[in-house]
Amino acid sequence: MKTKEEKINIVTLGCAKNIVDSQMLLTQLKGNNFDAYHEKKDKNSDIIIINTCGFIENAKQESIDTILKFAREKKSGNIKKLYVTGCLSERYKDSLKKEIPDVDDYFGTNDLPILLRNLKAKYREELLSKRVLSDNNHYAYLKVSEGCNRPCSFCAIPLMRGKHISKPIELLIEEAKNLSKKGVKELIIIAQDSTYYGIDLYKKRMLAELLQRLSEIEGIKWIRIHYAFPTGFPMDIIDVMKKNKKICNYLDIPLQHGSSKMLKIMRRGTNREKSEELIYKIRDIIPDISIRTTLIAGHPGETEKDFQEMYNFVEKMKFNRLGIFTYSHEEGTNSFSMKDDVPELIKKDRADSIMKLQQKISYDLNQKFIDKKLKVIIDRKEKDTFFGRTEFDSPEVDNEIIIKENSRNLKIGNFYNVIVQEALNYDLYCRLL
Repeated sequence: MKTKEEKINIVTLGCAKNIVDSQMLLTQLKGNNFDAYHEKKDKNSDIIIINTCGFIENAKQESIDTILKFAREKKSGNIKKLYVTGCLSERYKDSLKKEIPDVDDYFGTNDLPILLRNLKAKYREELLSKRVLSDNNHYAYLKVSEGCNRPCSFCAIPLMRGKHISKPIELLIEEAKNLSKKGVKELIIIAQDSTYYGIDLYKKRMLAELLQRLSEIEGIKWIRIHYAFPTGFPMDIIDVMKKNKKICNYLDIPLQHGSSKMLKIMRRGTNREKSEELIYKIRDIIPDISIRTTLIAGHPGETEKDFQEMYNFVEKMKFNRLGIFTYSHEEGTNSFSMKDDVPELIKKDRADSIMKLQQKISYDLNQKFIDKKLKVIIDRKEKDTFFGRTEFDSPEVDNEIIIKENSRNLKIGNFYNVIVQEALNYDLYCRLL
C-alpha cells in the first residue's frame, strides 16, 4: 500500500486540547512526507482520521455521528481507510469496535506512535516542538500539560487522559519560539489544570515562571491563560500579569457552582466563600481583569435552593464571561454512583436562566466601554465587516469587536486601535482610530 501517495484528512471534535493533538498528528504526518490536511473541506481524501471527544453526552453523540457518517462514506467507496482516535476512542474502544466495525482501527489518546506505525510512518521526537498550524496562524494554543490529578466527581477527563504530566519548560519555550516564527502573535495557555503546571517535574507550581519566559519571546504580543483551577490558586501569576503587559488581563477559571454544598458534592476542594474571596483578591490587584468561568446545572443532589444560590452567586460576582453546561451522567466518575435526580428539562431551564442573567450582566458591563479606546486583534473578515477581539476575549467563546470598514484594508492578525461606538449583549461595534 503506497500510503504516502494518498491524501489524509484529520477531522477534529471537542476542545482546544484536541486541536493541538490534531496539529501534532498533522506535524508528524507531514514530517513523514504524507499529503495530510486538517479539516479539509473537499471530498478528495483517501484516509480520514477522526479525533473524537468523549467529555459529555452531547460531545459523545457528535463523535459517534461523525464516525457513522464517514463509515457510510467508506462503504460507498468515497474513502479507502477510516481511523478513530482521541477521548471517545480511549474510553470506549472495545464497544466501538463491536458497534462500528467498519472503522479500520481505533486508537487512544496516547497512541500517536501506534497510529503512525499503522500508517507506515515513524514517530519523530524532533518534531514535538515544530507544530504545523492548521487554521488562523496569528494565535495558537500552547498545551502545557496532559491529564489531571483532581478528584472532581463529575469529570471523566482522568479516565481518558490519565494523570497530570507537565511538559518540560524548555520544550514549551522551543515550541513557542517556533510558533512565533510561523506568525503567531497570541499564545493561549491550555491544560486540564494549568495552575498545577510544574508540580510533577519541578516540585512547585511553575506557571508564573513559564509566563515570564514566554513573554520574552520576540513576536509574541499576547499571552492568555485558560482553565486555571481555583483550589490552591497561585497568586504569583496575577502578580506577573499585573507587571507584564504581554500577559492579557484575562483569566478562565472554571468554578462549576456557587453553592458550598454542591461544591463539596462535586469534590472541588473549596466553597462559595473561598471562591468569592479569590475573585475579589484578583480583582483588587487587577481591577479591569476579565474573568471567565464555567458552571454546571443539574448535578445530582442539586435542589432548587442550591440552584438559587448559584444564581445569586452569578448575580453578585458579575463575571465578565460565563458558560454553563447541563450535567452529564458519566460512567466511571464518582457522581455516577449517585442518582441522576434532576430531570433534563429542569437542567436546561436552570442553565437557560443563568445565561439570561449573564446576558444582562454582559450588556451592562459592555456599556462601560462606549467611547473608550481599545486595542484589538483582527481574526477574520466577512464581506465588508471585520471581526476582532480585545485582550479581554478568547477566540470562539467570548465577545467580538465588529468593525464595518470600507476605507481601509485591515490585515488578519494585525493589531489596531478602535473607539467603541455601540455595545450589545456580547459584541462591541467600533470604528478605527
